[in-house]
Amino acid sequence: MGGDIAGDKYQPPGKLPLHNFEVEDVEEADDFCPIEQVELTVAATDDPSMAVLTFRAWFLGIISCVLLAFMNQFFGYRQNPIGIDSVVAQIVTLPIGRFMARVLPTTTFVVPLTGWSFTLNPGPFTIKEHVLITIFANCGAGGVYALSIVTIVKALYHRPINPLAAWLLVLTTQMLGYGWAGIFRRFLVDSPYMWWPGKMTSISLFRTMHEEEARKKGGLSRQQFFLMVFVISFAYYVVPSYFFPLISNISVLCYIWKDSILVQQLGSGLQGMGIGSFALDWATASMVTDPISTPGFAIVNVLIGFFLVMYVMTPINYFNNIFDAKKFPFFTSHTFDNMGHRYNISRVINQATFSLDMDGYNSYSKLHLSTFFAFNYGIGFAKLSATIVHVALYHGKTIWELWIKTKSNMKLDVHTRLMKKNYDSVPEWWFHIILILVFGLSLFACEGFGKQLQLPWWGLIFACVLAFFFTLPVGIIQATTSIQIGLNIITEMLIGYVYPGRPLANVAFKTYGYISMAQALSFLADFKLGHYMKIPPKSMFVAQLVGTVVASSVYLGTGWWLLDTVPNICDVAALPEGSPWTCPDDNVFYNASIIWGVIGPMRMFTSKGVYGLLNWWFLVGAVAPLPAYFLSRRYPEKKWLQLVNVPIIMGTGSMPPARSVSFIMWGAVGLYFNIYVYRVHKRWWARYAYVFSAAMSAGIAFMGILTYFALQSYDISIDWWGMGADGGGGDNCPLASCPTAPGIVVKGCPVH
Repeated sequence: MGGDIAGDKYQPPGKLPLHNFEVEDVEEADDFCPIEQVELTVAATDDPSMAVLTFRAWFLGIISCVLLAFMNQFFGYRQNPIGIDSVVAQIVTLPIGRFMARVLPTTTFVVPLTGWSFTLNPGPFTIKEHVLITIFANCGAGGVYALSIVTIVKALYHRPINPLAAWLLVLTTQMLGYGWAGIFRRFLVDSPYMWWPGKMTSISLFRTMHEEEARKKGGLSRQQFFLMVFVISFAYYVVPSYFFPLISNISVLCYIWKDSILVQQLGSGLQGMGIGSFALDWATASMVTDPISTPGFAIVNVLIGFFLVMYVMTPINYFNNIFDAKKFPFFTSHTFDNMGHRYNISRVINQATFSLDMDGYNSYSKLHLSTFFAFNYGIGFAKLSATIVHVALYHGKTIWELWIKTKSNMKLDVHTRLMKKNYDSVPEWWFHIILILVFGLSLFACEGFGKQLQLPWWGLIFACVLAFFFTLPVGIIQATTSIQIGLNIITEMLIGYVYPGRPLANVAFKTYGYISMAQALSFLADFKLGHYMKIPPKSMFVAQLVGTVVASSVYLGTGWWLLDTVPNICDVAALPEGSPWTCPDDNVFYNASIIWGVIGPMRMFTSKGVYGLLNWWFLVGAVAPLPAYFLSRRYPEKKWLQLVNVPIIMGTGSMPPARSVSFIMWGAVGLYFNIYVYRVHKRWWARYAYVFSAAMSAGIAFMGILTYFALQSYDISIDWWGMGADGGGGDNCPLASCPTAPGIVVKGCPVH
């Protein structure tokens, strides 16, 4: 979560951190390290003879990358997406790597005519091999944003897309940022002041796993605990995934007042406010993000924002009928016309040019949103300006000092000196070749194939310039505060004004402009992890490059297979009742392409549209951090004021696709583990908390895949009330999505 910023002194995971950290300004010495958290977490030693890019690293790394990519994309299309983090591979591959070190032959093989030799087993399984395997797994766990473009084209716009164009789109958006990441290595990796606090937990976990583990008599090692929880999670998940899906979203009020729209709007965990709703499914609780790895203070901030948005601001807007809110459902990401019906996009699109048909638009209707979805865009505007102001207030002086130190002939800390002494750096021309090659392929993807992506060459250049420009300032912020400012709203808005009426041009520009920057920073963050763990830079480079190519291909292959084999996938209106293939993330992406691409911001967020007033939220976001900042300075003894983080409070951007019940269960689980368990059973938390989370996610992932291939793919199903198949979204609240304005006729809803 953004804002997970370490305090003045080193804090173990879960400790409530303060906003700022200290930068020591001491004379250069052999053990010089200016950031205290790094000094206390990262080993200041290196063994250059340790095995790194071995057969074991390649084998386990590629397998981890493929499995995580397949599972994450497979579950990404389902009602409760399950994100399998690389920590699963980090935990699982340790005993496998050690087993391979015991059983593989140590024979040295020589490649004929080259003089190059290798062995399958160079000795004990090392921490450096483990880091590289996790880097491979990270590539598979990171997701592929551009695949949503392929999904909405095939499943929701029902148009063809060339598979080679799709593969180039997926691959180039993932790798374009790598081309200029090398330019910023000196600032964001070599600099001791760019310390990437988000990597400290990973480093701590690596060191913990490779230290000798003393198991108490009658107790469990981490690996044994992981296996136990994994088996329990695996066995249990057949219930919510197949036999009794209703327990994933239990909305109590809907069973008491079956004929009340108001009560079902209040009680539905999927289509309403979720009062009294709960779930008995880990997938529901982890839909927002992993509740255990999120610090307690961040969970509290997010829950405050969730309460204000869902239970205060949205009801005020809805029940006062602002923006004709009562014509539409209380909570949905779908788009509507002025009569409360789903917006018929075919009436405003010229099918020949796949662009806005102005005559059709003028004779049909302006585009409308549900009150929550509209309000959430306002929150998104506010969050953007609030993040900038928050970082400037709390970190502006520190970041400026770090920037000055980095630009000058900065001191080399012990880690940078060890890396420069023991290993060769990656040549600059490697990055230049990638940039030239990937940009050329990007140009071919956009301009070739009959211009299916609609983005012209100048749009691609504009997106690259935007991403390149923001990589360094956003990188400095992320490398010192763990906050990454997203460019999705900026990119959607810019291309929406400059090149309106073209949905694919809008989403392609957003992906090239936003994701290439995010991928560059992801590349640099992993490079910093390798820097601290003393991995040879060339080995890191190769692992990241190969992992990205493999993961991109597997993501696309999995998505393409499901899009071609699951009938009506992602098309919620056409899916059979109770189907899990609702693609919540992609439906949000699709509706964003309509809002920003087809209709455009000029006809949405100005006087020509319905939602021009939402632009005031930019000002609200800029002002919102000021009270907390000045109060924290006025009352420094009140430590809780320093934990107020306005951008995190505005963190309901994942709703939708996340629902009320997801936030409720996420908050309950997170507070239990990171407040109660952390304070009362701290040793247990430190030993098992992250392992528990990884095992739960891994168990439901494997059972979900098993039930699909063994049962669902053969249409072996059961039909009873526990399936939640009543047309109400799966929680038996069919009236929660009904309008309440007089005269609006919607199938299945009473007319007021």
